[in-house]
Amino acid sequence: MSSGKYLVTGGAGYVGGVVAQHLLEAGHEVVVLDNLSTGFREGVPTGASFIEGDIRDAGKWLDASFDGVLHFAAFSQVGESVAQPEKYWENNVGGSMALLAAMREAGVRRLVFSSTAATYGEPEQVPIVETARTSPTNPYGATKLAVDHMITGEAAAHGLAAVSLRYFNVAGAYGTQGERHDPESHLIPLVLQVAQGRREAVSVFGDDYPTPDGTCVRDYIHVADLAEAHLLALAAAVPGEHLICNLGNGNGFSVREVVETVREVTGHPIPEVLAPRRGGDPAVLVASAVTARERLGWNPTRADLAGIVADAWEFAQHIAKEQ
Repeated sequence: MSSGKYLVTGGAGYVGGVVAQHLLEAGHEVVVLDNLSTGFREGVPTGASFIEGDIRDAGKWLDASFDGVLHFAAFSQVGESVAQPEKYWENNVGGSMALLAAMREAGVRRLVFSSTAATYGEPEQVPIVETARTSPTNPYGATKLAVDHMITGEAAAHGLAAVSLRYFNVAGAYGTQGERHDPESHLIPLVLQVAQGRREAVSVFGDDYPTPDGTCVRDYIHVADLAEAHLLALAAAVPGEHLICNLGNGNGFSVREVVETVREVTGHPIPEVLAPRRGGDPAVLVASAVTARERLGWNPTRADLAGIVADAWEFAQHIAKEQ
């Protein structure tokens, strides 16, 4: 794909920042739009232009010079979405609606959207395929599914070339870019905080699931593999079509396997505390990524859990030195 100019909304966040870095390395011009409500200014890669602003105001900056938009700007904490659903509908859906209108007005007709496995809810079969029933169990997943429906209509009515990428569990780091949420809710960085002495123990929410060791199983995908899929999606987008692709490795690791891997990688003991199951936690979430492989030509190469954890550990130590 020839070099182009792309707007990356939410590009000061974890995934958005890594994708922006990959775009730059591929020779593209990158403009990051982020209100820094959950992102970090230092997360914007060197070489990208930065606009501190809201996606609802994207029309101020979008014009015909842009070749496309990669849309990551969203709130993404499941628990918070249950407690404050209005915050999620207003930002995730309202913001995306405003962004689509700005793109239509500017004549920008290419979009890659950061969607999620949370659109599926409790899976009826594993691995999950894109044609599986969508029945989100929380407002976060519901807002992402609503935006997917919105994009489908936009593509059919107005010729948008769009790809939604439904992530499973993104992890790892890319150079000096990695995961740092406040509050943190993802397993690998939480376990690494125990290794760093920032937490006393890791909570294991239930050990009586119908899995080999009784703990939940999840599909972990390296953030760099994920980023590469976004560049392939830009090239594969077809006018008038909304393509939906799952992004995962097609195999899962249990909570206990992740904890044990962190012990091996870091050399630190990781105390565990057994806690009650969390509502809405499916026993197994594993993706079928056949569509991404066939339609995008995507081939993840960093599926090794120890490698994913090692990259995340290096980043966690880097951040600790900065603080």
